[in-house]
Amino acid sequence: MRLKYILPMVLAAFLVSCAMSQKELSDTEIGYRNVDLLDENSVVAKDITWSNEPAGMSKKIERSFENAPPFIPHDIEGLVPITKDMNMCVTCHMPEFAADSGATAIPASHLYDIRNKKDKGGVLHDERFNCDTCHVPLSNAKAPINNNFKADFRQDNGSEKSNLLDVLNDGIK
Repeated sequence: MRLKYILPMVLAAFLVSCAMSQKELSDTEIGYRNVDLLDENSVVAKDITWSNEPAGMSKKIERSFENAPPFIPHDIEGLVPITKDMNMCVTCHMPEFAADSGATAIPASHLYDIRNKKDKGGVLHDERFNCDTCHVPLSNAKAPINNNFKADFRQDNGSEKSNLLDVLNDGIK
């Protein structure tokens, strides 16, 4: 036989034998829960509480990294579920109301159609109504592993303000 036929067969046999010799991990050997990932009955909820500070009285939390969605620092009872037709967040967080209420203003990126590169003229983009997809309330939960990540903000106010539209295409030619 010619070498061009033998080499692929040897390579295929090698790959198959390597795959067969790999130890298979069980669900309990991966992840942090150490339980069968397909058995939700064995999941025990941790004793976690969320902020119960009312809106307007809570302390703002720095962003985790540049342009990260900020945490919701206040109680959200009565504000969820959020729907396209019922979104209580916008009553305080739309830019025209935020200064008066002391809330963080919805950033320009939420009032802009990024896909079609169109300013929405101060109207919340249809794809941005579901606030709690990205923004979550802060809890007292402890991280399962230590984290020594330190955010590096390019602007002095980067921990408080988004500049996503300004930097969205950085590095793209």
